[in-house]
Order: sequence, then C-alpha cells, then structure tokens
Amino acid sequence: MIRYVGFSTLPLLLTSALAFANPAGAAGDYPTATVVDYVLGCMQTNGHTRQALENCSCSIDVIASILPFDHYEKAETFKSMSLTTGERSGLFRESAPARAASTELKRAQAEADVRCF
Repeated sequence: MIRYVGFSTLPLLLTSALAFANPAGAAGDYPTATVVDYVLGCMQTNGHTRQALENCSCSIDVIASILPFDHYEKAETFKSMSLTTGERSGLFRESAPARAASTELKRAQAEADVRCF
C-alpha cells in the first residue's frame, strides 16, 4: 500500500532518514539542520521526488567528504552576504577570502554533481 506523505512531514522524514543513512565521515560532521536545509533547497530546485531526495542526499555527502564544515559554513556565509545590496556587499563578492571560499565550494559542488546526478 502506498501512502501519501505531505510536505509538512517531509523535513521530519528527511532528518530521520539522513540521521540513519549517512555513512560515517560523510555529512556526519555537518549539523543535521545544515544537511536538511541543503537537501530541501536542492529538492526545490530538482523536484520533490524520491530520486531528487537520493541525489540531493548524495550531493551533500560528497560535499561533506571534500569540505570540512567550517569551510562550507564560510563559503555559504560569503555567498549569502554577497546577495545584499550596497557598497559594502562587494567585500563579500570580491575579496580574496570570498573568492577562495566560493571556488572551493563550487569545486565540491561540481564533484557532487558528477557523482550524484
């Protein structure tokens, strides 16, 4: 029997599934909220299907195997802050640390795309 799972229960299911399905050393060093946030955003982009869930879960595992959490967090912070407006936001787009963090994250995401999608 197939049961419909509404989107309101999806975050709970994702959290439970990811907590038990992650191989050691993959996204295990990343906080659960970060993993779920990534998977939900990825699924929004790639469709809310079982296949997207598997691909997106694989993707964050690959990223976590390449980037330590502090590097991921730094890159995501630069990315988020670069979207703000005004003169000062250029610091978050154009500084050497911002470019290095962005490049590192893009390489990890590219590897995840190759392995998972």
